[in-house]
Amino acid sequence: MNATAPRRLMLAALLMAAPALAPQAQAQNRGEVAVYSARHYDTDRRLYDAFTRETGIRVRLIEGDADQLVERIRTEGANSPADVLITVDAARLARAKDAGVTQGVRSAVLEQRVPAGLRDAEGHWFAVSQRARVIMYDKTRGVPQGLTRYEDLASERFRGQICVRAANHPYNVSLAASILAADGQEATEAWARGVAANLARPPQGGDRDQFRAIPPGQCTLAISNTYYLGHFGASQNPADQALFQRIGVIFPNQGAGDRGTHVNISGVALVRTSPNRDNAVRFMEFMTTPEAQQIFALGNMEYPVVAGVPLHPALVAMGEFRAEPVHATQSAENAAEALRIMQRAGWR
Repeated sequence: MNATAPRRLMLAALLMAAPALAPQAQAQNRGEVAVYSARHYDTDRRLYDAFTRETGIRVRLIEGDADQLVERIRTEGANSPADVLITVDAARLARAKDAGVTQGVRSAVLEQRVPAGLRDAEGHWFAVSQRARVIMYDKTRGVPQGLTRYEDLASERFRGQICVRAANHPYNVSLAASILAADGQEATEAWARGVAANLARPPQGGDRDQFRAIPPGQCTLAISNTYYLGHFGASQNPADQALFQRIGVIFPNQGAGDRGTHVNISGVALVRTSPNRDNAVRFMEFMTTPEAQQIFALGNMEYPVVAGVPLHPALVAMGEFRAEPVHATQSAENAAEALRIMQRAGWR
């Protein structure tokens, strides 16, 4: 589950206050790998425990916001104990590379397991899981007509129907950045104005809050990542199961020649000053093993990056889709302008 706001604040404070290990201390930790992670899920502990069981290498975990972690690594400099950086957004992986805190990895294991479209061409980062950003609707009302693409969300036929979280969340910034890349600035401006005009309520809450608002009639459409709904499908709670059965999923932009459904990725990167490089590469490779990929897919309802890994039945029930290629650098370059466009349109 996501960390609570107080926990995030506490983590942020600890990140800036905790001293870096001295070089002598680093040299004594060859049985460790220091992981700086922007993921805050209980299931990830299973990943780290499994890695330690297999290799004998202990995972030393530091959690925090991705931008804070990158800044901490920069501040620690050559004395940083960080070996691996994990983030939950492709644009942030690209920004970490641009900030000079990562280094390229040549690994036959990673290059064989992770498709080329889900890794940096120079080996600075590798995706380990994916979430699709989709449109959700009420099955009891039927499939909404005229809604097959993200661009359709701006249509006047959907006035007052959309629930979505704040524009400045990385998931929405990433989506808008992909639309900016595909359609250009003028069309993206028009799209953002249309979406803002179609909001059923001011943006609020997280992704779960968007599709939860559908049954009581607060909205008829929601924009959310698949793994949030997947957790309801995996729940033993009858109320959660009832909600999962009621919410339908549209994977946008699936037509012939279209770009595919937008996905967010979690990815791993080797820190440039890693004092335990071999351990770090072993950790990165482990994240793409069948065991680790199943924990992503079955434990946290994410889509694996390695072919052949079974999905949770809740994800299977949502249907198959073709994903939009991941362009991390382009997403990072477009992010600031994409956010300005949404905010100018009144999507706050």
